[in-house]
Amino acid sequence: MALRPPVIGMTGGVASGKSFVARQLAECGAAVIDVDRIGHDVLRLPEIEAAARQRWGDEIFSTSGQIDRRRLAERVFASTPQGREDLRYLESLTHPRIRQFLDERLDGLFRGGDVSGVVIDAPLLVEAGWNEFCDTIVFVDAPRPVRLTRALGRGWSEQDFTAREGRQESCEVKRRLADVVIDNAGSEESTRAQSQRAWQILSRPMPLD
Repeated sequence: MALRPPVIGMTGGVASGKSFVARQLAECGAAVIDVDRIGHDVLRLPEIEAAARQRWGDEIFSTSGQIDRRRLAERVFASTPQGREDLRYLESLTHPRIRQFLDERLDGLFRGGDVSGVVIDAPLLVEAGWNEFCDTIVFVDAPRPVRLTRALGRGWSEQDFTAREGRQESCEVKRRLADVVIDNAGSEESTRAQSQRAWQILSRPMPLD
């Protein structure tokens, strides 16, 4: 039977530490696809820039002529009906292209045949339907006060944190969809040990479709 590397999706609340867990799995041998980074690249595509400029004008662009993600975030995460409409519009522009890049990246990794697992690190894994690519889902758990403290350490305001959290599926739903839960409320050593143990299960090869 032909086998392929398993695809592991990372999910969790805002600032739960998904990328940290993804890095631990990378140390175990996984290839990590950073969907947030793909999203950055998509925002630089000429057709995306043109559509964004038509809707929001020059105010969301930096002096270098590229979309300023902070200015754009102020628009799409505003706690208003217009903010929610703007977010839906942005996702209608970017998500199809992100999905295309994600599909191409996975195909390339499968064809390469030199990885023992692929981790999809995506803030909106469930919301965007990218969990459909995954064989297993990891939920990175941390209570809201811990996550808020981490977000504040990134330079966010509590309003920023609440606005972003309000645009995502609840942690309860994400947890129910998960096959593995990793507690990231404690020390890095504890999270690293949990990730290494989880890898023994997550890295089992899957039948090639």
